[in-house]
Order: sequence, then C-alpha cells, then structure tokens
Amino acid sequence: MSQEWNIRSRGHICSFCEKPLVDKAPLVSALKETTGGYERFDCHPECWKTAEKDWVPFSQWDGVYFAPKKEEKKETLKKEDAGELLRKLMTLDDPAMKNVVYVLAVMLERSKILVERDAKELEDGTIRRVYEDRKQGDTFVILDPRLRLENLGEVQQQVVALLSGTKTLGEVAQEEESAPTEEAAPNEETQPQAE
Repeated sequence: MSQEWNIRSRGHICSFCEKPLVDKAPLVSALKETTGGYERFDCHPECWKTAEKDWVPFSQWDGVYFAPKKEEKKETLKKEDAGELLRKLMTLDDPAMKNVVYVLAVMLERSKILVERDAKELEDGTIRRVYEDRKQGDTFVILDPRLRLENLGEVQQQVVALLSGTKTLGEVAQEEESAPTEEAAPNEETQPQAE
C-alpha cells in the first residue's frame, strides 16, 4: 500500500443495518484493508456479531458512539493547534513529514485527545499505529518511523516551530528530506515526550 497514513471518520449509521447509531451507546469499529487504503466500519455490537463477513479486520475495537454536537463559532486562530496540524499533514500525505506526523500523534495521545487502538507490524517490518480521536471519533492510521533517540529532539523542535508558526511546512519538509534516514535498533526505539 502506498499510503503511509490514513484518516477515516466515524460513521453515524450502522455499516450493516444502516440504522442510526445512538448517542452514548456501545459501538464496534473496525478497519478493513483494501487496495486503496482502509475502509472503516462502525456498527451496533449485535450487528457486528451477526453480520456475514468474508474478511478479517486489519484492526477492531469496542467503543462508545458520541453524536456530533453543534460547535459554537470560534474566533479564527492564527496558530494551528496540534490536532489541526496533524489533520493537515495527513491530508498532504507527504512521506517527508512522517516523523512530524508520528510525534504529533504521540503528543495528542499523551494529551488524552487521541487513543491508540491498535498497532500492526506488517510483512515489510513497518508498524502502523491506529489512533482514534476521543471526541470526534476519526481514525488515524499512522506509520511508526521508529525514531532514534538522537533524532527525537530535532523532530520535537520542528513540531514546536510548526505550531508556533516560526517555520512553514515546506521548510520542515526540506529539513526532513536532508536528514539521515536511519531506523532505530529495537532497543533504541522511543516515544516522544509531550511538550
């Protein structure tokens, strides 16, 4: 699969019976791997148990459905927050930004905005982590770049520069493309600390 990451929004009707999902009711979510990416299924637990499926989920988890709430109009912010920046970067699908995307996801996980639902090691040795936005229910499939400890500080500085507006995406992408691309040895892997 060519995509290194992927966003899939939570559905508002059951993927099998097509009846509306009920606010604060149990929910089963699953990702099906397809040639074009991932297909997301959100359904009532009883529908998941009884539906005929000729496929094995890439990832599956139980959760609670929260109906979307009307948001009050906010003042426009000049600086992006970490969640907005993550969504923007994932929409761009730029492999040069894989380290920044991963660090943002971990920061949002540590801030209790995202929750890791699954991690899959693929045949080629890459790891894809499945995160879900706790409020909006969107699913993010993110490549774990296995950052080396000595590279972590630089990536965190890039994230801070992007969030503060002192660097552009283009400047950070250039830095990433010119940086060495060594993967961490298994005992050197690390998860970034939230700022």
